[in-house]
Amino acid sequence: MTNTPPLFDQTALRRHRAKARRDALFLHDFARDEVQDRIAMVNKSFTSVAIVTPFPEIWQQDFPDAVMVADTDTLDLPVAQFDLIIHAMCLHWADDPVGQLIQCRRALKEDGLCLGLLLGGQTLSELRAVLSQAEATVTGGLSPRVSPMAEIRDLGGLLSRAGMSLTVADSVPVNTTYRDMTHLMHDLRAMGETNALTGRLRQPTRRAVFDLASTLYRDHFATPDGRIPASFEMICLTGWCPSDNQPKPLRPGSAQVRLADALKVAETKLPD
Repeated sequence: MTNTPPLFDQTALRRHRAKARRDALFLHDFARDEVQDRIAMVNKSFTSVAIVTPFPEIWQQDFPDAVMVADTDTLDLPVAQFDLIIHAMCLHWADDPVGQLIQCRRALKEDGLCLGLLLGGQTLSELRAVLSQAEATVTGGLSPRVSPMAEIRDLGGLLSRAGMSLTVADSVPVNTTYRDMTHLMHDLRAMGETNALTGRLRQPTRRAVFDLASTLYRDHFATPDGRIPASFEMICLTGWCPSDNQPKPLRPGSAQVRLADALKVAETKLPD
């Protein structure tokens, strides 16, 4: 039996985050504001909150009484202690995202809410495309450069697999522009979001790869004012710890009223 190496190099990830700048963490600010908006729409008060985050300073002002938890493999979350857990912008760096959500579900009280925010598969689609094309052209091959991020259709099932109910997955686009590709990559470094894949290239990339990628970025994606776009996809996962007082779907065939009658339209049969 062989041990599969982890997808992410957690030592490198911690090193990258240690160099992050507060003024570059706009995605975390966006995630915090998104959480506030979603909580405001829930007809429930939350009195015991835990936030899984690599940057607790982002959250402390708006959630001064929350327990801040580092996003380690084993989360420091006691069982059945919280009515709200926010897994904030680090699930896309988890080797076992389902395991992270299972730990969150176990730490929730009955009918507690879990909100997971992470970057989805459409993130940096422009950068991925030009880097792949440039490297293939210059070197004749490809190396892992940008972390693989799950698509929303796949992420939607994670909460159910973790044992949560009333699950929802939706996405919010975050569109930005930069002066050039170099400026974008410097900003990613300042976010702590640069390559931490275990299988990443361990030697300097040839300058020709970046030069060609930069040219391709401008040629294919530049805006009318000469800037380049960078797309981020924020995924929000919503799930509740199961409770007997939650609404449940009716059994198939148990409806008492026909859909056509409810809509007040004539029912027509489908052709054979």
